Amino acid sequence: MNVLVLADTHLRGGIDRLPPEVLEALGTADLVLHAGDVVTARAYRELAEAAPVRAVLGNNDHELAGCLPHAVELDGVRVGMVHDSGPAAGRAGRLHRRFPLADLVVFGHSHAPCDEPGLEGQRLFNPGSPTQRRRQPRPSLGRLEISAGRLRTSVALL
Repeated sequence: MNVLVLADTHLRGGIDRLPPEVLEALGTADLVLHAGDVVTARAYRELAEAAPVRAVLGNNDHELAGCLPHAVELDGVRVGMVHDSGPAAGRAGRLHRRFPLADLVVFGHSHAPCDEPGLEGQRLFNPGSPTQRRRQPRPSLGRLEISAGRLRTSVALL
């Protein structure tokens, strides 16, 4: 399973503002995980037309309140999702307490890519932002390859 991981896209209209690399990745994705701040229902619908989407509510997702999940299972890999994981200090413990059974926790909000081990074998993953790099050198997106319960993660700079 080829999974595209996005966060903090901040799309005020549709997906046409996404960089070409993201649109290309959408065309090959089996699934999109979005860790919040899609922003508009139109953008969410357009993402879902390209590939199935699982997303969590971000602090700017007012139009999407009440319609997004917090956990999914993908080919034997349990994934917890949250937009704001809080400060880096103590993050691994907070996310493990919130998602004790998750193999992978996907989060966003900081716009800073993160791919690191958490507690008790958990993986912590933030794809960064493909549209608002903030203090990062370049925009970014995430990729997951999942097969029979095995997970491979990567962050791609755009």
